[in-house]
Amino acid sequence: MRFSEASRGRVFVLRLEQGEIIHEVLERFATEHGVRCAALMMVGAADRGSSIVCGPRDPDARPVEPLKYLLPDVHEMTGVGTIFPDEEGRPMLHVHAAFGRDGKASAGCVRSGVVVWQVLEVIMFELADCSARKLKDPSTGFELLEP
Repeated sequence: MRFSEASRGRVFVLRLEQGEIIHEVLERFATEHGVRCAALMMVGAADRGSSIVCGPRDPDARPVEPLKYLLPDVHEMTGVGTIFPDEEGRPMLHVHAAFGRDGKASAGCVRSGVVVWQVLEVIMFELADCSARKLKDPSTGFELLEP
């Protein structure tokens, strides 16, 4: 295990709206407001055709090839995640979410393109005095947290 320590910073309350792509909007917001590191929670809905990463195609392959799933219709959504800077200092969102419709559920990472249906409420908790960042791991191809 690796760790670092951070302090609480600002808290932002956001409402994303119809058609906005979650990772694009939140990364842009973080850049514009100088948020380097943050924890997030969200609740709302995802539109049909949204793409989620729901596992590796082959768990033994390197680099890892993501398995993607397209939501066939509008789904309720709740998720939690983080923002940490990548190697170039750009905020990088990592959110895992659950999606439900008609008693069935899917879960995955929103990074491949989840589109808001009507509304997504997001609480962003800034982590101040935080030195953590995401670094590219050549073996997996993942951007891994370096606390």
